[in-house]
Amino acid sequence: MESLLRIIGNPSKIRTPRVLQWLQQSKASALVWTAMRVWLGVMWIQAGVAKLWGAENPGFMHNGGAGVVGFATHGVPAYSWWGSFLHSFVVPNAGWIGVVVAVSEFVIGICLALGFLTPFAALASLALLFTYVMSGTASVCAFYALFALVILATWRTSSWIGVDGVISGYRQRRGSRDGAAQTEEHPEVVAALKTLDATTSLEDALPHLKGSTTDETKVSTK
Repeated sequence: MESLLRIIGNPSKIRTPRVLQWLQQSKASALVWTAMRVWLGVMWIQAGVAKLWGAENPGFMHNGGAGVVGFATHGVPAYSWWGSFLHSFVVPNAGWIGVVVAVSEFVIGICLALGFLTPFAALASLALLFTYVMSGTASVCAFYALFALVILATWRTSSWIGVDGVISGYRQRRGSRDGAAQTEEHPEVVAALKTLDATTSLEDALPHLKGSTTDETKVSTK
């Protein structure tokens, strides 16, 4: 394993191209990713609403999932084993699967539109689209999948303007306050760390830290 790593290198040390870094971290590009996220969320909300309360309600929420049965039996599956899965599992359980599909589409849409749990919503979106494509329904699935992949790849910025961004901002502010409080409580340790440079090894750093904590203990004891 070590010889293989010497040849191909460590993947964790591969540098990300600057263009990709900019696309993933830029606040300007975040506006584009946010627009894509909200649009995809609205599309999923429309699909979910149609199944929960709209014209497709009888086929998914009632009548034993007749819409799911038609979807599974009339499409052309991508592989024979997937067709066997549709006929042996999906069709007999079409009733509750229809409810799951309708609720899932609606929930995914809400999460994407609000920017809440964005990476998981994008993954769930891809999972649903995978089943649709495998069952022989292409339609706009490829376009939706492209948007979901972009949102997933840029999740830090695509979720920045949303609930995830608000939660992240709160955690960052809280971490800053906790760090400032620890600095005030242990100024000797901070001063010792500032005297060390980036090349200092852990073994060389320990005596400095031990000395600072010892001095702090003596002061507190007095």
